[in-house]
Amino acid sequence: MTSKYFWRGVLVVALSVALSTSAETQTGGGKIVSTGTIVGVIVGVVAVVVIAAVVVIHKSSEKRTITGCVNSGENGMSVTDEKDKRLYALSGTTTDVKPGDRMTLQGKKIKSQDAGKTLLWETKQVAKDFGVCRP
Repeated sequence: MTSKYFWRGVLVVALSVALSTSAETQTGGGKIVSTGTIVGVIVGVVAVVVIAAVVVIHKSSEKRTITGCVNSGENGMSVTDEKDKRLYALSGTTTDVKPGDRMTLQGKKIKSQDAGKTLLWETKQVAKDFGVCRP
């Protein structure tokens, strides 16, 4: 919560600086854009770039999880995600994964090269074991 308010404050300050202009008399001396306006625009652009970079970095470092019941089959273990209802074949660190249990697994989705092939989930670790799946 604190970082949300911090970034809102940064945005308010950046926009205030970007949109503020000094009060000058209009003399028609041939000057189209004032120095203050140029500085304000530069500060605004820099603020937008910094905020966009922070959001992208935060999103890319976010922990990805999948929750569902783990099943054991001919080709190894699989899990059906409760959110998107897709079936994922499990790979990676599956030593703590128990077939028949509902689990939250941390890792990442790997897109298969074949269109008809099931999706792969590369497991990094078990985030939570909820116990036996309920029908």
